[in-house]
Amino acid sequence: MAMEYESNNWIWEWMYNTPHLFGGLMLTAALLGFSTSYFGGIGNFPVSYAWSNLGFLLKKKREKRRVRVYMDGCFDLMHYGHANALRQAKALGDELVVGVVSDEEIIANKGPPILSMEERLALVSGLKWVDQVIANAPYAITEEFMNSLFNEHKIDYVIHGDDPCLLPDGSDAYALAKIAGRYKQIKRTEGVSSTDIVGRILSSVNDNKGVGDNNSTLSKVDSGKRRQLQRGQLSQFLPTSRRIVQFSNGKGPGPNARIVYIDGAFDLFHAGHVEILKKARQLGDFLLVGIYPDYIVSEQRGMPYPVMHLLERTLSVLACRYVDEVIIGAPWEVTKDMITTFNISLVVHGTVAESNSSLPGETDPYAIPKSMGIFRLLESPKSITTSSVAQRIVTNHEVYMKRNAKKLQSEKKYYEEKAYVAGD
Repeated sequence: MAMEYESNNWIWEWMYNTPHLFGGLMLTAALLGFSTSYFGGIGNFPVSYAWSNLGFLLKKKREKRRVRVYMDGCFDLMHYGHANALRQAKALGDELVVGVVSDEEIIANKGPPILSMEERLALVSGLKWVDQVIANAPYAITEEFMNSLFNEHKIDYVIHGDDPCLLPDGSDAYALAKIAGRYKQIKRTEGVSSTDIVGRILSSVNDNKGVGDNNSTLSKVDSGKRRQLQRGQLSQFLPTSRRIVQFSNGKGPGPNARIVYIDGAFDLFHAGHVEILKKARQLGDFLLVGIYPDYIVSEQRGMPYPVMHLLERTLSVLACRYVDEVIIGAPWEVTKDMITTFNISLVVHGTVAESNSSLPGETDPYAIPKSMGIFRLLESPKSITTSSVAQRIVTNHEVYMKRNAKKLQSEKKYYEEKAYVAGD
């Protein structure tokens, strides 16, 4: 397979890789009084010029060359599994370039995407481990695209998870990168996938048929308990403190930092969440995000929310580059104690919200920061909500059920063939 790699002068390549040997040779040449004309005959390489560049080469050698890695994906229904994959990919290099597969390619290989290209780009760009994004990447690594990655984008390795990525004809989408010896593999994050999330939403819709009045407080509490049981059956995520640490910044605010606080459910983390967090972060030096516990989300929104449980939602928020710290299981009301404990300078909230303010006896959760003059309502940059994302799936449930079934069938066939080869 011919690939158009950049060529380099062999002498400069040798000098770069063996600076100590080259330096010794030049010192010997100087001591013996060798003529510069002798060396000038080798590759048109005068010693006087080499001496002037020797310091530069040694310095360049001492500076570690930055390794650029590439990972692509559809990133439809962005979740902590995607974030963890990109975190692992970044650990294999110094700079992470991410390709976001085009809508057309997704339709051809998997079925219609749930999120638009613009929404998926916002999600990927908002991750703390991503350095560069390539829009409209191909689903399969073709020879032409691989040459572009290696030569134009200076990519050293192509990264993918250990789960199969198959084309409609059953072939491996990363076969060419593997043949080129420029492929590295990471471990897939167990317990979550876009297919799994679609299944949770569709299952919830089916289970909710025939449910009575959802407007009463009692009904909402009961539905929350039912949802908690159902979510335990659907989610296979096993949270650990190590995973949370991996996603955290590990840095606190400075002594005079302006701390901004924003809270919410952040369920089915989407582009709207990214944009409002970005806007909030611009108002201070440190962004603290409160994430509501499951029961509060259930009480406020009813069935089938939250789709993702508390620790799943926590990881999605922590992965966002604009977030500095989170409160896991934040209270519904922002209290004076909270403001004092966390030294909060400003409390903000977006104009697009899904909480139910009609519950009996419901108080304004921002009454205290408002009375202190430290509350600000932010215009939400996007109108997308968790409910609207879920509604897209419900509206096209037949298409997504077929898509999920097709993917599961392909994966089953892949693992069966793999097991057969291993047993041979």
